[in-house]
Amino acid sequence: MEYRVGIDLGGTNVVVGVVDENKEIIARAAVKTRPDRMLDDVIYDIACCVKEAVKKAGITLQDCVSVGIGSPGYCRASEGMVVYANNLGWKNVPLCDELRQELGVPVRLSNDANCAALGEVVAGAAKGAKSAIMITLGTGVGGGVILNGKVYEGDVGPGTEMGHTTLILGGEPCTCGQRGCLEAYASATGLLRQRHRAEAAHPETTMKRFDPADGSAPFICAAEGDETAKAVVEQYITYVGAGIVNFVNIFAPEVVLIGGGVSNAGEALIGPLNEYVQANRYGGHRSPTCPICRAALGGDAGIIGAAYLDADLEF
Repeated sequence: MEYRVGIDLGGTNVVVGVVDENKEIIARAAVKTRPDRMLDDVIYDIACCVKEAVKKAGITLQDCVSVGIGSPGYCRASEGMVVYANNLGWKNVPLCDELRQELGVPVRLSNDANCAALGEVVAGAAKGAKSAIMITLGTGVGGGVILNGKVYEGDVGPGTEMGHTTLILGGEPCTCGQRGCLEAYASATGLLRQRHRAEAAHPETTMKRFDPADGSAPFICAAEGDETAKAVVEQYITYVGAGIVNFVNIFAPEVVLIGGGVSNAGEALIGPLNEYVQANRYGGHRSPTCPICRAALGGDAGIIGAAYLDADLEF
């Protein structure tokens, strides 16, 4: 039996999983990240979490063919370096070297969104695809690209920062300091801004009965026939769809996966996105269909993807 270890490093929690050759997580462990502490303490806790998961699986680290970690922020995978991770307060952290010293085995690194994309290719909604794009629609917009079964990292600076491609020149301000980024429009935060503006202009809308932070309100009310909510949803889908069209035109993937909290809208989001992208991609309906699907693995995608960062996938 072949075993791998995947680590999902977040600003709040570290989650570790042992993955078997059936690409299933057979043991887990978790610990609070608490990034306000000294770096050595965080590294030590990650290592202890790995050892706990391996012990629960009834194996040793020497039984594992690989250990990988997905980190937020800008990662230089070839050097095992977290160059910058805002929610961890890290700059130029040689994460793989630090963990190797604690664990005694080599460790591979990539951005957490890349790991989630790879996880879906290994065991999720894009299983068996040689090329895939995953886009997460949450507080921000994340993304990962898989080409020929490998994570595309980029060579100069962080690659596949899809949320920070320009959608509208000089548009809404983005948290990155630029204006008009896809994230400013296609994130859950962007959806809520559009909802609140619509509520101010149309106080009769039924969206106002929902909590102001509830991003599902436009989809629910649109399904109930609220015209204002319908307009919000249609505009939001146009923003997301326009971003996806750009990525499909560049990479021509076999499949595009949608994850993150907004994906919980299900077919009300996925169906119109498929129609928009197929109609507006280069070549339109004359081009081969690139299906857009909802991601399947949730939080497990990042763990499985991290575990397979060094794998040569067979198709």
